[in-house]
Amino acid sequence: MPLRLPTSAELRQHLRRVLRPKSKLGKVTLWFGCLALILQTLNAFLHPSENSLLGGWAPFTTIIFSIFAIFLALRWVRQKFMWRLRNRLIVTYVFIGVIPLILLGAMACIAGFLFAGQFATYVAMSDLQSELHHLAATNRSLTRQFASLAHDGKLNQQLAGEIARASSESFRHRSISVWDGDKGFLLTESGAAGLKMPLRPSAALGNDFSGFVLDDDHLQLRAIKRLTEGDHQLTVISNMPLTPELLHTATSQLGEINLLPPDKETSRPSPAAAAQSLQTSPPQGQVVIDLGKTRYNYDLKKGEHMAQTVLAGSLPPKANLFDIQIPFGTRFDVSDWNTGNDIPGLMLVDTRPSRIYATLFSTLGEKAGIFRDLLIGIAIFLGVIELIALIIGVRLTRSMTKSVAELYTATQYVNRGELTHQIRIRTKDQMAALEQSFNSMTQSLANLIAEQKEKQRMESELAIAHEVQTLLFPADLSGLPSLEVHGVCRPARTVSGDYYDFIPLSDSRLILAVGDISGKGISAALLMATVHAFVRAYSLEPERTLASVAFGAGTSGGNVRAALGGNGNGGGELSPASLMTTLNYQLYRSTPAAKYATMFLGCYDARSRSLTYSNAGHLPPLLLSRDAAVRRLETSGTVVGLFDNASYDESAVGMHSGDIFVAYSDGVTEPENEFGEFGEERLIELIAQHRDQPLARISEVVTSAVTDWIAGGEQPDDITVVLARAR
Repeated sequence: MPLRLPTSAELRQHLRRVLRPKSKLGKVTLWFGCLALILQTLNAFLHPSENSLLGGWAPFTTIIFSIFAIFLALRWVRQKFMWRLRNRLIVTYVFIGVIPLILLGAMACIAGFLFAGQFATYVAMSDLQSELHHLAATNRSLTRQFASLAHDGKLNQQLAGEIARASSESFRHRSISVWDGDKGFLLTESGAAGLKMPLRPSAALGNDFSGFVLDDDHLQLRAIKRLTEGDHQLTVISNMPLTPELLHTATSQLGEINLLPPDKETSRPSPAAAAQSLQTSPPQGQVVIDLGKTRYNYDLKKGEHMAQTVLAGSLPPKANLFDIQIPFGTRFDVSDWNTGNDIPGLMLVDTRPSRIYATLFSTLGEKAGIFRDLLIGIAIFLGVIELIALIIGVRLTRSMTKSVAELYTATQYVNRGELTHQIRIRTKDQMAALEQSFNSMTQSLANLIAEQKEKQRMESELAIAHEVQTLLFPADLSGLPSLEVHGVCRPARTVSGDYYDFIPLSDSRLILAVGDISGKGISAALLMATVHAFVRAYSLEPERTLASVAFGAGTSGGNVRAALGGNGNGGGELSPASLMTTLNYQLYRSTPAAKYATMFLGCYDARSRSLTYSNAGHLPPLLLSRDAAVRRLETSGTVVGLFDNASYDESAVGMHSGDIFVAYSDGVTEPENEFGEFGEERLIELIAQHRDQPLARISEVVTSAVTDWIAGGEQPDDITVVLARAR
């Protein structure tokens, strides 16, 4: 992939991000960067001294800026690199799998190094301890023999030397100091150097002592044995200097061994002395090892070591590529011969794993390679398992990240509105189930959007139907000079199945119509419109309408004329009963069998101040007199549109000034709550309480009371109230 250079617009955008950071960390970093730049510039031009204020603040602000810049860079890397799930999983695997392995490997290396070093120093110290025990045992034996000679008065240097030589084939530079009371003599092996006079016993050490001692800045192996009989005291001191020959066995098994006596017996020197010692550099080729309160001088020149140190052996050559050098050190107890103080000596061992392995399994001889081969086999087996686990982890990671990438791509399609995009499912795991769920979700979203569009279309059509139905309800509520009217219909849904109308026939006659269509919604609204059209047609043009009905039913013109004027008013109008019969005839033939309506038709005559009415299964309207009397207009027949050839009766009731006519649907009295139905009595009480108020206000009080009775629940049915009050 060729390297793409950033455009000028991208460079300006990056520069804007640098110079105008949005985060608090970015703003603080920018502020410290500017401050450090200013201070460093002043520092470069003014050349202040190191002790000046500017010379101190310039590097300090630079360090602070560097720290914040590192944190800002880490945040940027995290945001850019860790955005992808694959990178997050890689980092997770590194922290979960790789880092623990590295830590375990480091811990194993540290433990192996400590074990190897400790084992090497143990082997070297064991040889020295073995020599010391042998020296002490020989010294105790000689002391008992010398004591026997001293008791007989026969102890002298010649006889003591013969006994000493007989006790051991070779002293190996051993010297024996014998003190018989105040008289002493020295027994030495040929070739022994260093001692010319017998060692005087140390007053600071006990009667029986064996260990490492520091005498005249040299390390020695010494054993002391004192025997006292009365006033006579015999002291025998066996001494053997620490020489490379004593470490021959250990060096042949390990490599190079160095024994360092402490440089000083005291604790750390005073500050002044320490400062002076720091100013004085050690001699060339010499290293000062400072451990706590003790210092050691170590000469790096092989073969030309300092007189106080003991250098034996040399570092063995590498047996293979992994045969690394293992330097290790340990302390051992040394007693000062003059003071008796315990001071630590330092043993340095420089060896290799091959020598330690050979020493550790030396008892197996040639079979020691079995353990090596076994360890190599186990390492290869574990390496193969780790490789297989890595391959499996990579494959699982790729499968997961690939599924996530496809899900992310699919979300981009969804974001663009392309819900038809489907993810190709290749596996049968949980990610595949997630992909299947995503496909199902997008399909469900597509269906839901289609349904939503259809619902919106239906709601739009319902809104149009609601507007049309609103136009069907009477807009003119002026009524008659002797009768004021008002009606209200609150649908349970968008459109209503309830019906009411005020149809003026003349200046003195008015038809009041109230109906309730079976069902709800569009079908009820369509039937309501049909009823509205029929009632209007039959009321305003009764003769023409009845003629068409009679022609269709085979009725003669005389019967039509008989239906007209049947109310005794002498006008060409249908009586409420005839109008109800005609309406039943038409609805029965033009609507499905399950569709019907309850209907109340009343004709108010202002001249007689009476209301002639016919009821087809509707709730009986109420007539509330001024004297609080309540009359129910209960004359009723069957519903319209359900049965053919149904006949209806009519009745008349007078209306005096102040009387209120109330017609309502079952949506007013039947709503329930925890106290029961709203009921007719509560309706009568509300109207009686507000009877002197305008009819519009009374309608609002009734509908609000019904709504409060439902208490925020769904309105179960259409609420319709029709009021008329005689003036």
